[in-house]
Amino acid sequence: MRPNVVRWVLYAWGAGLPGRHREWVLHDVTTPTWRLRHLARATTQLAPFAVLLYVLLPGQPWVRAMAVLAGLLIGYFYSCAYMAESAEHRAVKAGYPRGTAAGLRAEADADGRKEAQERYEARWRS
Repeated sequence: MRPNVVRWVLYAWGAGLPGRHREWVLHDVTTPTWRLRHLARATTQLAPFAVLLYVLLPGQPWVRAMAVLAGLLIGYFYSCAYMAESAEHRAVKAGYPRGTAAGLRAEADADGRKEAQERYEARWRS
C-alpha cells in the first residue's frame, strides 16, 4: 500500500512508515527505478533549502542562483555517493534484515543479464 503524500514527504525526510507500508518500502528500494526514486527523495530534502537560500541570500539573482546550484550539486553528489546505503537503511527501518534490498537488486540484475544473454544468443547464435 502506497503512503499518502504527507507520509511520503516525511518518509523522504527519514521518518519511518507504519507497518502496513512495509512491502511498499521494499518495493521502493528494489524496483528497477530505485535510483530515480532516491533522487526524488533527495530533491524533496534539498528543494526547501535551495528556495530559502535563493530568497534570503543578498546579491544579484545570477550570483544567488549559482550559489544555490553549487550547493545542490554538492548535495546530490553526497546523496548519490550513499545511495545504496540509504536504500538499505530504509529497508532495515521497515523491518527487513540488513542486506535484503541489496540482495533483491542483485538477483534482479542477474536475471536481467541472463535474459539479455539468452536474447543475444537466440538472435546471433542460431
